[in-house]
Amino acid sequence: KKAEESRSSSSSSSSPSRESKRALPGIHRIILIRHGESLGNIDERAYGETADWRIPLTNKGREQARKAGKKVASHIITPSNIDKNPKESTGSNNNIFFYVSPYLRTRQTLREILHEIPSDQILGIREDPRISEQQFGNFQSHHTMQDNKATRSDFGRFYYRFPEGGESGFDVYNRVSGFIGTLKRDSAEYYNDDEDHHGNSTTICIVTHGLALRLFLMRWFQYSVHEFERSYNPKNAAVVVLERDPGGWFELSPVDRLAMGFPSYQNQERFRLMHDYSLLDKSAW
Repeated sequence: KKAEESRSSSSSSSSPSRESKRALPGIHRIILIRHGESLGNIDERAYGETADWRIPLTNKGREQARKAGKKVASHIITPSNIDKNPKESTGSNNNIFFYVSPYLRTRQTLREILHEIPSDQILGIREDPRISEQQFGNFQSHHTMQDNKATRSDFGRFYYRFPEGGESGFDVYNRVSGFIGTLKRDSAEYYNDDEDHHGNSTTICIVTHGLALRLFLMRWFQYSVHEFERSYNPKNAAVVVLERDPGGWFELSPVDRLAMGFPSYQNQERFRLMHDYSLLDKSAW
């Protein structure tokens, strides 16, 4: 296919053919949020005593999550209602649906976010294990984990598999890809022709983890493995926004893209390959 046909985002032009193929019909915006600061972020020895999926937020992490909630609210609450109590009805048709990782730190992040969102604008909340953190094994020895992470840096973050039952980035990419398939089915079933909820103003909010968030973007925008290797996680409680452009495609804001180290649409490797076959010999990032 031509590059333009495989594009997931980033042009302001529209046409009947592109509009008919637009991604996630009925969804106006996708918001991706990394959890707030967790106990493991400030002391990795916590993973040796507490199961990773039970690691809680710190007090700072809760404050970060509440601020993230205010940012989310700014996208769905109309300006005339922005100063009202967030739990009061706004009469707005800007609705939101949440997906959340089952980990305690993401659930606690979502709880703080929900304090800022009018309850009558929440279409639903769904937990999905496919957007969980990368599996590093069970209880993790701090010294062993440091050695494993050093090896991962040399081997490559995407294909390195953590020993003793851990996952590779590739494994997370595959399950995130399955989750995206669910988003597409949900969009077609619940939002596309939903006149009661005015689907064009529906926001999807995904509360997840740094690596899963980046791999979601890698899959969505078709970044290459080399481009992923050069990227890095957003900060705790970062709010990453994908807005639908007039052509019906989702666009990652330049600020968020640069903060994570992803290339611009025009400079993606998948397009550069068409003009420079020597990139196929590339082995380093």
